Amino acid sequence: MKQLKWMVLIPAYNEEATIKTLIEAVLKQQPKKLIVVNDASKDSTSSILYAMQNNLSFSIIENSYNQGKARSLWSGFEQAIEQEMDVVITMDGDGQHRAEDIPSLLEKHLQHPDNLVIGARERNLKTQPVGRFLANRFANFWISWAAGYGVQDSQSGFRLYPVKLLKKLLPLKDNSEGFVFESEVIIEAAWQGHYTSVVSIPTIYHKNRRASHFEPWQDIKKITKMVARRLVITHFNLKDLFAAITNKPPRTVSSRSRKH
Repeated sequence: MKQLKWMVLIPAYNEEATIKTLIEAVLKQQPKKLIVVNDASKDSTSSILYAMQNNLSFSIIENSYNQGKARSLWSGFEQAIEQEMDVVITMDGDGQHRAEDIPSLLEKHLQHPDNLVIGARERNLKTQPVGRFLANRFANFWISWAAGYGVQDSQSGFRLYPVKLLKKLLPLKDNSEGFVFESEVIIEAAWQGHYTSVVSIPTIYHKNRRASHFEPWQDIKKITKMVARRLVITHFNLKDLFAAITNKPPRTVSSRSRKH
């Protein structure tokens, strides 16, 4: 069995409080490549990155203006495809994802090599602000309906993408918008017979981290609009609705492929 070529991709916007510790922790896991996309941060993120690059081996992509999370991710995805990586692991730059959980995602990939692997956080009102808790529950339901099976933690940015799946998702690139992309990719993947596998991870909110870039009600409105468009294509399939309500696992047959 060939050795897995895996890359870590971190989109970063105003992450001065957490980015140094995260990069150091990721590099200890010995990825084939680490890319940090600095999305025109206004704080000292950029200077921290270049100072660290003097001693550590990782790549920096500098966006000349703020392009949002989706386009920052695609900058790294394109390099992964060009460099013939096998998988890309994405992590948020605010320190809520632990590098020591990376091996669990890789192990899950080896068990289910066609699947998108999601690091699913514990979700309850003890570990998460009320607004974020309700917004995530709401998003999970609609995304599950459109995907046709129960999806856990659809908003988690800690993911493992098989590069062969990313190649199939290239049509989404030009229409990618912020956090909507991470929701739509789950639906599109399911329609092409690629489902999600889940690895449980802790919910971490650092005291000194910057405020979340996710705006619960505004972003959920955009996600709902995207899902509604997808549901129109499926004619609001009631079997898929039942699967969402009952948290039914994905079908094993790739019969969900749609023409759209």
